[in-house]
Amino acid sequence: MPVFKTPFNGYSVKFSPFYESRLAVATAQNFGILGNGRIHVLDLPSSTSPQISELASFDTADGVYDLAWSESHDSLLVAAIADGSIKIYDLSLPPTSNPIRSFLEHSREAHSADYNPVRRDSFLSASWDDSVKLWTLDRPTSVRTFKEHAYCVYSAVWNPRHADVFASASGDCTLRVWDVREPGSTMIIPAHDFEILSCDWNKYDDCCIATASVDKTIKVWDVRSYRVPISVLSGHGYAVRKVRFSPHRQGLMVSCSYDMTVCLWDYMLEDALVGRYDHHTEFAVGVDMSVLVEGLLASTGWDEFVYVWQNGTDPRAF
Repeated sequence: MPVFKTPFNGYSVKFSPFYESRLAVATAQNFGILGNGRIHVLDLPSSTSPQISELASFDTADGVYDLAWSESHDSLLVAAIADGSIKIYDLSLPPTSNPIRSFLEHSREAHSADYNPVRRDSFLSASWDDSVKLWTLDRPTSVRTFKEHAYCVYSAVWNPRHADVFASASGDCTLRVWDVREPGSTMIIPAHDFEILSCDWNKYDDCCIATASVDKTIKVWDVRSYRVPISVLSGHGYAVRKVRFSPHRQGLMVSCSYDMTVCLWDYMLEDALVGRYDHHTEFAVGVDMSVLVEGLLASTGWDEFVYVWQNGTDPRAF
């Protein structure tokens, strides 16, 4: 399957919810510590083009840590930037007209972005300034700031069915569930003994959420009864950087880790680890599953490669 080489270190990869052959990649220079960033928008090979082609790219003065496609406009991308800014890009406009918006409120690095899949008019950003912010495209400032975490917030994700509910994962070792109509978080889960780097909701069970931690495990939780996790998934050798639930199968999820592997899990099986891919030669930090093509995976990492492959095939095979 196709491979794309990025000039900088890969940080995040996201499939378009509108075009089955399109994905966006966030990258940062010098492992995100200092330097520029670049967003790549890629089209997968077709009958007319046998290679991955770059539809557009946008340069940033600081590293890009995460991306989210708009759920309402097929050409819009939200980017979380290392200078704390949230930038909006429009692929229908030339690079010189982009970004079309730049919001600078976070006082430290912006680490994640997530677009509301239900209401489709708002998005979240999570930052190392310990906060989550809620935004809409038409407002010049954030709608609200959620500040309860005691350390960096690495991930904030919307519930797939409830338009007002989201979860946040933090370096303070807690997962919090929020309702934007409420003054504070509605639930605090002390999910791990070490930093939580990622979380994601199950797409078929709106009470089920997964957390990924520096402790090398992924835990699956039922928010109605969260004293103990439903499942604890062990198999990564180092910190688990991202976890994503499948849009197609209830028990299936994918993760990537500082152990350089991408793992596929089915938490409903006794032997939950159902696939392992070791195609990266540096930290694997970005992974996604296509909404439009079942079994299509993408990953990126600090080795400056983006891989796209069908589950069950070798990511390195052309």
